[in-house]
Formats: sequence, structure tokens, C-alpha cells
Amino acid sequence: MQVNNMEESLLFYEEVVGLEENRRFEAGPDMEIVFLGNGETQVELIDNKNNNGINIDQGISLGFEVESINEMMAFVKEKGISIHSGPFEPAPNVAFFYVLDPNGLKIQFIENK
Repeated sequence: MQVNNMEESLLFYEEVVGLEENRRFEAGPDMEIVFLGNGETQVELIDNKNNNGINIDQGISLGFEVESINEMMAFVKEKGISIHSGPFEPAPNVAFFYVLDPNGLKIQFIENK
């Protein structure tokens, strides 16, 4: 995923989402790539200095499971991050809410009860 600011994006994905940095490298004179993840699936952040800004499709989101959405909502608010939408409880055993990452991508935190 293209990012506007690598350090700001890393801070969000490491401190808020809880992903660990696995690999970081320069992919050219003006491009840095970082892979984050705690398992088989990883998030790839790409900072291309020649990019004139990014556009995130509003229909795209990333979801991360949490033990408690109430605790996660309190945590993101402590970090100064606004709740984008929710919480929602579409079924008795599922609840979730959304925040926006530093690039405007919707991030879903979901609790499976």
C-alpha cells in the first residue's frame, strides 16, 4: 500500500494495530518498502518520494481481530485517533468499528464474541 509518510504510517501500524516490522529496504533512490506482520499475512508499506499523493478507494478496508472492541476503542481514543464509524453489532457474536489510518484507509477492529 502506498503511504504519504512512512514514519507516521509505521507508528500507526506498530503502536495501534500491533504489527511488527519484519523487513525494510530501499527499492530505489526514492523508494522505501517496509513489511509488517505477525504471521503469514503481511502489510507492505511503500513510500515513493516521486508519488504526487495517493488516493485510497473508500470501498477498501483492512480488518484486525481484537479481544475487546470496547478496550480497543478506548485505546485508539487515548492515541488521539477518532472513531470513523461504529461500533456496529450485526450479529450477537460480532462487533466492530472503523478508524482511518494516516493515509485515509479504513481500518476495522473486530471482536468475535
